[in-house]
Amino acid sequence: MSRKTAPSAFMPALAFPRPLVSVDVVIFTVVQDALRVLVTRRPETPGEPFPGAWCLPGGFIDIERDATLLDCALRKLHEKTGCSTPYLEQLASWGDARRDPRGWSTTHAYFALIPAPQGGPQASWLAADAACEAELAFDHQTILRTALARLRSKVEYTSLPAFLLDEPFTLPQLQRVYETVLGRGLDKSAFRKRMLDSGLLREAGAVPGGLGRSAMGYRLSQRQQAVVFPRTFRSGEPGEPSD
Repeated sequence: MSRKTAPSAFMPALAFPRPLVSVDVVIFTVVQDALRVLVTRRPETPGEPFPGAWCLPGGFIDIERDATLLDCALRKLHEKTGCSTPYLEQLASWGDARRDPRGWSTTHAYFALIPAPQGGPQASWLAADAACEAELAFDHQTILRTALARLRSKVEYTSLPAFLLDEPFTLPQLQRVYETVLGRGLDKSAFRKRMLDSGLLREAGAVPGGLGRSAMGYRLSQRQQAVVFPRTFRSGEPGEPSD
């Protein structure tokens, strides 16, 4: 039987400087037909970089509590905003000697989708496109722009917008969220066919619809990951072949 040995028993202490390591989370939602992103205020205590500036939720890895980068992302998301999320995806990593005035640093970024805005008094939801032009702390503007581009790219061929809705939802509500994220309209019949043929949805009974009428409500068949469609949504627009 093999015996596990604590790392400290055979690993020498590191004799070189180590970078600061953090995790940042880009959190998207849709409010009043607008894609929005959650930002928080940097602390204004002495010695803190970018005092009072808007930034993405995040912070340093705690090696005593965070077994993985994902653990840190989930912890920071809860600590700083109180948010829970049905979808969280690792985005990319950034690091250099200038992004943080406190020293050489690296950050591992995630993006999350939630169906309704949450957050305390230190949090605020900004329109995503406007936030991309705002002055954010560190290199958070670059991270946000990368996350927004990733989201819009993946929305073309996946079911990601469904994670921005409370369940149950109607097909018109789902289509509207797709159109909000993409910034353009989609053909109604092609959209409906794609959603119903994909295996993405299961019926949840009648729910209130537009003009006082009831409509069929739907829930996601599974919430562990997004469904990938064989074609982008451009293939379902007027003038293009549909699925």
